[in-house]
Amino acid sequence: MSNIKYVGMTVANLEKSIEFYSQVLSFRVTKDTEVWGEDWEKLQGVFGLRMRIVQMQLGDEIISLMEYLTSEGKPLPVDSGSNDRIFQHIAIVVKDMDRAYEHLRQYRVRHSSTSPQQLPEWNKKLGGVKAFYFKDPDGHNLELIEFPPDKADDKWLQTTDELFLGIDHSAIVVKNAQASFPLYGDLFGLELMLQAENYGTEYEHISGIFGARVQVNSMKPSLGIGFELLEYIAPTNGKDMPIDSKANDLWHCQTTITVSNLETMAQQLRTAPCSFISPGIVEMSVNELGFAKALAIKDLDGHVLHLVEE
Repeated sequence: MSNIKYVGMTVANLEKSIEFYSQVLSFRVTKDTEVWGEDWEKLQGVFGLRMRIVQMQLGDEIISLMEYLTSEGKPLPVDSGSNDRIFQHIAIVVKDMDRAYEHLRQYRVRHSSTSPQQLPEWNKKLGGVKAFYFKDPDGHNLELIEFPPDKADDKWLQTTDELFLGIDHSAIVVKNAQASFPLYGDLFGLELMLQAENYGTEYEHISGIFGARVQVNSMKPSLGIGFELLEYIAPTNGKDMPIDSKANDLWHCQTTITVSNLETMAQQLRTAPCSFISPGIVEMSVNELGFAKALAIKDLDGHVLHLVEE
């Protein structure tokens, strides 16, 4: 049984990021702490780190923002696109896309999409969904999403005065979804809830990729946010994750997953389609973030996952 707790992102300036996520997207700070020491060095794979971590909440969901006070990393490549394996976003559910977009325009957010788009009705599985891609101050990918009633989870249909409701899922770009299923499905227990193709002018303008055609593999854990594997059928020129990626680089994202037995999981991962970042299970010296031990891995495409036991 797995629970996706949150997605973490490395940022250059936490005060600037807190201002963005609170003022623009209505998140609120729930935790603010500093960490350092050998346990965190092993978990993050960065020597000599000292890191400030701020957790922020929207609705029931949490994000974790990390600023490296020592051992700063590399900036986001200027030519990165939505079909590169570097891509990971969180999808923020909004009550009204038009109002939410106008709100974002007041803050002059950086567009990835041309404008919000509604997926066409001929797409039976995704038709009626409205989406817009944009970026935070460090270039991390974000999505606004509005579901039609027939495609929305019950929690997004509750009566509320809030415009920004919570996080529906995080999505990553993978080279081959079928090759990723043994890790995310068999080992982590994420259930494949929907498979659909997204293409056409609307999706091209959402992704910013001309000729984009993507297979969406929507997966759900037993608890927590959903997780999507996006496999681009076209174009196939998306770039691989930089081989020298580290957790202090500003494109870095890490998905934290709670597992019931980390020792058993660690054994299973030794023959799984992944690679270890930490040298096995790390016993945390202080339980700052709600877990006593953790393990860091990369999936086949270089996306970072933290497996934790509370």
